[in-house]
Amino acid sequence: MTWTEYFVVIILVLIFIVIFQIAKASEYVSVLKGEKKTFEQNNRINAFLMLVFLVVGLAAAWWCNKLLYKKTLLWLPSASEHGEKIDTMMWITLAITGIVFVLTQILLFWFAYKYQANEKRKAHYYPHNNKLELLWTAVPAIALTVLVSFGLYYWYKITGEAPKEAMEVEVTGHQFGWEYRYPGKDGVLGRQHFKLTDAAKGNPLGQDWKDVANHDDLHPSELHLVVDKPVKLIIRSQDVIHDVGLAHFRLKMDAVPGTPTTMWFTPKYTTAKMKEMTGNENFVYEISCDQMCGSGHYSMKGTIIVETQEEFDKWISAQKPQYVTAHPDGAPAVAATTAPPVSDSVKAATNAEPKAEH
Repeated sequence: MTWTEYFVVIILVLIFIVIFQIAKASEYVSVLKGEKKTFEQNNRINAFLMLVFLVVGLAAAWWCNKLLYKKTLLWLPSASEHGEKIDTMMWITLAITGIVFVLTQILLFWFAYKYQANEKRKAHYYPHNNKLELLWTAVPAIALTVLVSFGLYYWYKITGEAPKEAMEVEVTGHQFGWEYRYPGKDGVLGRQHFKLTDAAKGNPLGQDWKDVANHDDLHPSELHLVVDKPVKLIIRSQDVIHDVGLAHFRLKMDAVPGTPTTMWFTPKYTTAKMKEMTGNENFVYEISCDQMCGSGHYSMKGTIIVETQEEFDKWISAQKPQYVTAHPDGAPAVAATTAPPVSDSVKAATNAEPKAEH
């Protein structure tokens, strides 16, 4: 700011102070002149306006909810079994906080009306009450403890050990997109190393081609899941902290550089079914980044397709291994190592401490 701009701001502040002081002085003069009747009349008007604001405010809140409800995901059922529990917790939380909000607002504005200034009434000095303080401290503490306990229970469910029949998919975030990797027919994800990452040479995930487990791994552009079949996501990041956000499934998990995280869930509805339920032919499940990760954060989203096992098998059989894409002229002569029973990437992901945003 220039000196002229500073000077203008100072002048405006001084004008505001002068006007405020004049208004206060006028009020004091009115009282001294015996114009208390006018003051009481204004006070009654303000008290009545408090009640009007209460009614209009609550009605506006109800109207906004009715108007915008269908534009949220609240009216749609969760697309995962875990998400149903999250929805239940959320509705309980909204019910508790909603009741408290309505009651406190009604009391706040009603008291402003009922106990307006009056010559016949004197304020009662009431500084302390042990029973009241215990009540308004203990009740919220107990309610929050119960809600947090349920939250932790479901949190450990989704970050715990996935069922044995769960399929594994690796999801890797980078500025500003998502990469997906599926194990091939061997059911094992091959080793990775960040120093091997080279998108220009067909290796955007840093796969170690010396590991034969990598030779049949798939790297599609979309995330395909099977309805009613558990899926375990192994989540990575190549640069900054991202966050796998699955709004329709009511799930999210941080993608942390150097620290694989995991979560698992079971999709309930196919994409086709959700199109039918929503009445929207353009409906798609989305994976988004729920962590501010840079200037292109807004564009970091991808498509998830939930389908039947037959549709998934047909799709997966049409995918080409990334190893073939990286070596279009044929496989190089490398000293291939035997694939371990469980890939290093999966071991690291399983043993890593899950992290997520609260």
